[in-house]
Amino acid sequence: MKYLVVLMGITRVRYLIISLFLCTAVISANGQDLKKGEFFSKHKFLPFYTIKKINNTIIFQGNKKKKKYFEGWYFKMVAEDGSSILSVIPGISLSADGNDQHAFIQIIDGVTAQTNYYTFPIEEFSFSTKEFAIKIEDNYFSKDSIVLNLKDNNSYVSGNIIHSNSIDYASGKLINTGIMGWYRFIPFMECYHGVVSLTHNLRGKLILNNKVHDFNNGKGYIEKDWGTSMPSSWIWMQSNNFSDSNSSFMLSIASIPWHGKSFNGFLGFYYHDNIINHFATYRPTKMELEITDSNKLSIIIKNRKNTFLIDVRSNKTGLLQAPVDGSMDRRIPESIDACIKITMLDKKGEIILKDSTNIAGLELVGDFKNLQGLLK
Repeated sequence: MKYLVVLMGITRVRYLIISLFLCTAVISANGQDLKKGEFFSKHKFLPFYTIKKINNTIIFQGNKKKKKYFEGWYFKMVAEDGSSILSVIPGISLSADGNDQHAFIQIIDGVTAQTNYYTFPIEEFSFSTKEFAIKIEDNYFSKDSIVLNLKDNNSYVSGNIIHSNSIDYASGKLINTGIMGWYRFIPFMECYHGVVSLTHNLRGKLILNNKVHDFNNGKGYIEKDWGTSMPSSWIWMQSNNFSDSNSSFMLSIASIPWHGKSFNGFLGFYYHDNIINHFATYRPTKMELEITDSNKLSIIIKNRKNTFLIDVRSNKTGLLQAPVDGSMDRRIPESIDACIKITMLDKKGEIILKDSTNIAGLELVGDFKNLQGLLK
């Protein structure tokens, strides 16, 4: 009986701690105001905002859209010891006819591969016209922090995460058009891509269905997509959890439709030793992709200074919802515990470094095997 009383006391303390944590998160979310915030469903004319978007792809781009449009940001968080891996994707979806308009927040657990999709009325989505910051009901997202207060019949998520020491993507050009370069200005492309933070440090905890995910001293990464639809097929991989804790890598290869035709293209980066090595179709870079198995890839990337040998292997996957003509009607597999090995060579072919990770995001979507070959 004595042990039963002790056990009941421990259980009560546990739920008291969780309740206090949830209350703190709610207070923090309500107190997180947007700088020069606008509700998407109410705003009309925003002077000079169009000009601001040109040189700042990470802020909300869809303020003038009414239909056939999506925009979403991808926040990845990894605990210091790798025991917790969560990706959170907030965004908006506007169907082709404009009748279905909603905001959403997706979550994928990289350890269990479980996913959740929370929907909200579009009236709950607001954005800052001064910086990258958005709110969906009581949930807040920016380059500096995340506040989550999510609940449905099957799950709940709550907590605060603070970002620090963020490394911004810099194109190295006079006008920072983002990772897409001049492709950023090509009209009528189905999908545009941006990188918000190559890597940053995390502080805080999230509670997901009674489990506490401790991200103190962990690593984070943020990117985004916007447009009408994702490509018909693509390969995407990312990690900033290498042995060298300051390194970060991302590569996207896709079949890109445009005006009734399509072309294969790629873009990405490898951040190491405070230097961003840029990869892109529009840069002096060549890439060769070989798919050795249904879940194994070998990639060679060459630029003017270096050669990068990349080996990738997929692991367990979870299903995410993706846009088609603005509506989130497509299901795609994503692994966020894939394996990536990188070898960097100099001009003479001598090894500069080798690094690897077992905590990487990987998407192999559509007829991705048709992407293999030489791209330049």
